[in-house]
Amino acid sequence: MIFELRAEAERRSSKFEVQRLRAPDSNCDTLMDALPARRWWRRWFGARAERAAERFLVKKGYRILKRNFVCPLGELDLVALDGQEVVFVEVRSTQSEDPDRAAASVDARKQHRLTNLALFFLRKNRLLDRAARFDVLSVNWPENHGEPEIHHHCRAFEASGDFQMYS
Repeated sequence: MIFELRAEAERRSSKFEVQRLRAPDSNCDTLMDALPARRWWRRWFGARAERAAERFLVKKGYRILKRNFVCPLGELDLVALDGQEVVFVEVRSTQSEDPDRAAASVDARKQHRLTNLALFFLRKNRLLDRAARFDVLSVNWPENHGEPEIHHHCRAFEASGDFQMYS
């Protein structure tokens, strides 16, 4: 049904005019109209939170090694140095009043994935001899506030799987 609506929307749109279609018996816009805008907003909101988290860490004396490290296993938000220790930082952002809710969203599956990503990063950059840890920064953007509230969960979780051999 959605693909039919998308095809119909593409047929009806022109360079100068884009028509919005509604699915029959629905208050929702079509997938073509609704999802790209939401994805765009989530990317913008996440990037904004990552920039705020980076500024926060730099003020605390961390040295940022890599932003948005991408490899075949996924993406690391921030990789930093705290003294001689490599810190893998997962940034979670929210508009809710409970900042710990965002940090709690880093479940066991996500922790395992971050562990594998960290090991990939350490191997690639020949840093296996360095101590490493995982931090979670919860960035809360309350309404009508210009600056975010940032909660730093240092050593938020322990490495899992193969990574334990190196720590």
